[in-house]
Amino acid sequence: MQWIIGLLIIFLGTSAGAAGVFFLRERSVELEKVLLGFAAGVMTAASIWSLLLPAIDGAESWGRLAFIPAAGGFAIGFGVLMWLNRVLPEPEFLPGNGKTGLMTLAITLHNIPEGMAVGAAFAGVATGEVLPAAAMALAVGIGIQNVPEGAIISMPLAGYGMSRSKAFGCGVASGMVEPVAGVLMLLLTFWLKPLLPWCLAFAAGAMMFVVAKQLLPDVGSWKHERGIAAFAVGFLIMMILDVALG
Repeated sequence: MQWIIGLLIIFLGTSAGAAGVFFLRERSVELEKVLLGFAAGVMTAASIWSLLLPAIDGAESWGRLAFIPAAGGFAIGFGVLMWLNRVLPEPEFLPGNGKTGLMTLAITLHNIPEGMAVGAAFAGVATGEVLPAAAMALAVGIGIQNVPEGAIISMPLAGYGMSRSKAFGCGVASGMVEPVAGVLMLLLTFWLKPLLPWCLAFAAGAMMFVVAKQLLPDVGSWKHERGIAAFAVGFLIMMILDVALG
């Protein structure tokens, strides 16, 4: 049941952002910076305490080589996302009816690793490698990060003439891949339990690429210090939850 709630949270984050098309005339840049900064902090801390360290612990039978699944999985996850980033279109809005679908597709595809990360975390919960509260906190962090993404899709689409309901539908649809990817990751680790350390580390590598490439560049302007401060707050909260509850 917990994994269902976790996957639902990340989907609802995107949907909540897309719903902004009904209530907001324009996006708040400052609020987006704070949300993205907080989510980046949570995801960074979660990559360490909720994914990488459990991956190392899960490979203790490797002895001194227990770092191999964690390092290897992380490198593969980061490398795969780096490759995808090169072949996929950037998730930026470009005016014109022919390119609105391209933007929606780009953000949808970039959501896949986030769903995989949550699925891997809850797979770790099922095997006792990851704390339930840590996996849930990770889902909340990604859900928060998804709020601006939903708005980035729906609000520009409405601004270029699409009906608000259709624009909302496009935003919601972009988030549907996350729970699907999460379920697939859960099934993979359930069937192939020895792969769990690799999957946890893969998810960590994928998330750290998202943080480094997509989130921090959007937050890291000294004109928006609240976003930078929110990164530290998110990191500290996630670290305290993992350590205190562990």
